[in-house]
Amino acid sequence: MGRAFLVRQSKTFSAALLAAMIALSFPVWAAGPVNRGYIKSLAARGKTVLVIEYYDGANTVASRKGYASASGFHAVSALDVQVDNETTLHLYGVEPCEGEMVNRREGFSGNCSDFGQQHLQILLKSPKVILCRAFVSEENAPRQDVTCFGYYYFPGVLDSVDNFEEHLLSVGALRLAKKQDGSPMRPDLVEAEKIGRLGYGMWADPRTRP
Repeated sequence: MGRAFLVRQSKTFSAALLAAMIALSFPVWAAGPVNRGYIKSLAARGKTVLVIEYYDGANTVASRKGYASASGFHAVSALDVQVDNETTLHLYGVEPCEGEMVNRREGFSGNCSDFGQQHLQILLKSPKVILCRAFVSEENAPRQDVTCFGYYYFPGVLDSVDNFEEHLLSVGALRLAKKQDGSPMRPDLVEAEKIGRLGYGMWADPRTRP
């Protein structure tokens, strides 16, 4: 996932191994859109279903983990979703603004992180299915870097699959995190942030603008 340690330790790896590890920097985020039929098939009556797919270097699913909850899943920060006592999912490549912010249209005045957490919790309130993707190296980590999608269905009203990070960026709840060179950690989401920057969420407060 573009981790800095790959660069710092590159001299200790063979060229072949380094190339393989660099290849892991891209596939999960570029794995393409979720198959709507597949994510719908995961739904269970009366439950919120959460499935994590772990991808290998060949951009294929190496393993899966599944969870189901009658009470749903909850945001414990602007970027983190508590799965159980052992596992937290961390939205990769995005971040809340720093410090305080005001959005009069939403009636919010307070900490940027609280604003992001409120919006993440809204996304977690009513999905039938949450499907997340991660590298296979994350599988046993207590805090796993992921990208997530939600399937939302209300008969006659709503039938959609939405990417969490894309939505949170487009409503100005989060912004793109940057690498040390200033480039975005998630270049696939640049257009979503542009929508948010039109004046939504955090971007309604001039103090949040770089």
